[in-house]
Amino acid sequence: MFLSHIVGAYQQWRRYNQSLRELNCLGDRELADIGITRGAIPRVAWDHSER
Repeated sequence: MFLSHIVGAYQQWRRYNQSLRELNCLGDRELADIGITRGAIPRVAWDHSER
């Protein structure tokens, strides 16, 4: 049980970092097109990692 929690947390962290990298590669115009500000990237990435 403990190990599955660690594995799940690691997978969530990887999803967060991947989303963060992808969103940070977008320009301000592209972010505006999808309704995200640059300051909201960490929150959006975290929300996505929880899915």
